[in-house]
Amino acid sequence: MNILVVDDDIPSAKLTSYVLEEAGYRVLRAHDATSIMQMIEQHNPDLILLDIMMPKIDGFDVCRQIRRSSEVPIIFLSARSQLQDRVMGLQIGGDDYLVKPYEPSELLARVEAVLRRRNADVLNTSTRLSQGDITLDPVEHKVIFTDGRTVELTPLEFRLLYYLMKNAGRILNVSQILSKVWGYDYEGESNLVAVYIRRLRTKIEENPNNPRHVITVRNLGYKFEP
Repeated sequence: MNILVVDDDIPSAKLTSYVLEEAGYRVLRAHDATSIMQMIEQHNPDLILLDIMMPKIDGFDVCRQIRRSSEVPIIFLSARSQLQDRVMGLQIGGDDYLVKPYEPSELLARVEAVLRRRNADVLNTSTRLSQGDITLDPVEHKVIFTDGRTVELTPLEFRLLYYLMKNAGRILNVSQILSKVWGYDYEGESNLVAVYIRRLRTKIEENPNNPRHVITVRNLGYKFEP
C-alpha cells in the first residue's frame, strides 16, 4: 500500500512516515502543495495524509483540487483541532480527520479503517437496491429516481445511503453506522455521521431542511423512509 504524506513540517512528516513504514506501508512525501497532483498521477497512492497549514495553498484547497479528479481516500492530519475545521475537512471530501499530536496506534487504526473501506465491496453487494422512488447503482455510485433524474455520490456517501436503505424503517444509531460504514469502533461523540447525513440530504432530498427519506430520530439515530 502506498501512502502519500503531505506536510510542510519536515520533522512531523518524518515521524509520520516512520510510524507508517514500521507498519509495512510504502511512504511518499511532499512538503508543499505544488507537486501533489503530479505525484498522485505518477504514483497512484492508496491514501493521502494531508496537513492543513501549508504555505501558499492550504490543505482544504488541496483537498478540493484533488476531489475534482480523484476519489483517493484523504485523512486530514493537523494541529488545528477546532470543530469548524474538522467539519470543514469532512464536508469538502475528507474521509477522516486526526488531530496532532496523535498516538501512533490511533493513526494506524484510522489508516487501516479507511483502507479497509476502500478495498471492501460496498456492504457486500454488487446489485442494485431500490426503496420507494430511489434506486442505488453500486457500479457507478449513482442514485436513480423514478422520474429519471440521477445524482452521483462519493463512495462514502454511497455506503452510508446503501446501509440506511438496506435497513429501511429501522433506526440505526451512530455507533452502528460508524462500525458498518466507516469500518471502526468509536467511543464518544462524533460529527462524522451528521456531516455525511447533511451531504446526503443536499443531494437526494427535495427540501434538505425538511427531509422525507433520511430522517433524524432524536436522541436515537437515523433511519431511511422509502
